Amino acid sequence: MKRGSTLFLKLAVFLIGLPVLALCIFFVPEFAEFTGVLLSDFPVIEPVVFIYMYLTAVPFYMALYQAFKLLTYIDRNQAFSDLSVKALRVIKFCAITISVLYVVLMPVIYTVAEIDDAPGLIMIGMIIIFASAVIAVFAAVLERLLQEAITIKSENDLTV
Repeated sequence: MKRGSTLFLKLAVFLIGLPVLALCIFFVPEFAEFTGVLLSDFPVIEPVVFIYMYLTAVPFYMALYQAFKLLTYIDRNQAFSDLSVKALRVIKFCAITISVLYVVLMPVIYTVAEIDDAPGLIMIGMIIIFASAVIAVFAAVLERLLQEAITIKSENDLTV
């Protein structure tokens, strides 16, 4: 693969991380405060939502880092290696983690959306869950295909 295409993909991975960083800096504190105001019956809800939202950013950035590493392996002609399989496995687990964390957070998001009459908030939560699940399935399929390709390659190397 040409180095230019992986360079473009590395840049894309970096640029994907920037809006999420902006959301973490600007949106999460506002959303946590807004949730604390709306659900004032639960005094601990604001710090819980604040910490929980940042907790969901951790697996996202771990998955981006693994995608960057995977592109580096492709640059080094190590695409068919156990390192690539491991990177895909980590991406899969990160995507599953994000889905599970947002499924657990959905009752809070639903409550805030109901009180504030903002059905778009529920849709955003559902999109995050669905997109993470799709990424997890895609990474699992790629992991299995890559593992089978490595097995076939090693069998061919032993035959010759």
